Amino acid sequence: MYRPEIKVLDCSIRDGGLINKWQFSDEFVRATYRAASEAGVDYMEIGYKASKDQFDSKEFGKWRFCEDSDVRKIIEGIESSTKLACMVDIGRVEEKDILPKNESPFDMIRVACYTKDVDKAIDLCNMIMDKGYETTVNIMAVSTNLEREIDEALNDLSKTKVPTVYVVDSYGAMYCEDVTFLIKKYKEALPKKTIGIHTHNNRQLAFGNTIQAIIDGANMLDASVYGIGRGPGNCCLELLLSFLQNPKYKLRPILGLIQEHYLPLREKIEWGYIIPYMITGALNEHPRIAIAYRDSVEKDNFVKFFDTLTTPEPESLIKKG
Repeated sequence: MYRPEIKVLDCSIRDGGLINKWQFSDEFVRATYRAASEAGVDYMEIGYKASKDQFDSKEFGKWRFCEDSDVRKIIEGIESSTKLACMVDIGRVEEKDILPKNESPFDMIRVACYTKDVDKAIDLCNMIMDKGYETTVNIMAVSTNLEREIDEALNDLSKTKVPTVYVVDSYGAMYCEDVTFLIKKYKEALPKKTIGIHTHNNRQLAFGNTIQAIIDGANMLDASVYGIGRGPGNCCLELLLSFLQNPKYKLRPILGLIQEHYLPLREKIEWGYIIPYMITGALNEHPRIAIAYRDSVEKDNFVKFFDTLTTPEPESLIKKG
């Protein structure tokens, strides 16, 4: 399906960092950037911008903070048309943390929020755009919202200059019908804006739901190398590039990256389709309890996890060991 408007954003380091607290080596991040560039990926999201007083810099790696000087070392000497992006959370970044675009290696800063905080996201986007950056609003956990809440958020966004708004399946709970419903709703409410899609793979539907979003008119597509991301991970970048009928995208560099860097990492940290994540996706629940369960002595007792999660107080099942 060739459509020149389609752009691909790699979120491997940003979303993947949720697994290991962004403790990636410079070599790993640089290899990912080089491969994304050679593959023709339009954007690479390196991590978050965050005030250092929000997080312990001894516990969290440098890509939780994305200091411009660190980013410049990663990209130095690599010829690339791939634009750099990072993400910010409401309340975890201050204006002083974001330099003007002409002083920064970043091209895009994305704002993550829930429907209740869309007004705050709009204010943050206005500041970001005033500094010269591209921006997006990524409305998280939309599968948990009432339709009225979604409509109110989209109505607020329709009155802004924010160019791109994302449908985000944070819990990996959506089916293709849900994607179609939401993409249509976003497009009708935001006719002059680009619609994006960010999916999670709790039920092995991240790639399929991304395809459905493309069919329905989404033109900003998130994916990650080998599906790396929190819990079950995201739509696989290699699958997406192999699907898009655009000669500018090259699959081979991503396959080499997986072979040399992501397979060894997969032996050390866990991501991908695993039954507890499937269960939280089916129940439209945040994956945090499945993540904790996978770190417990009973991590493979799937029946107990299911039984406990469908009764009150599921936190009682977690026993650290």
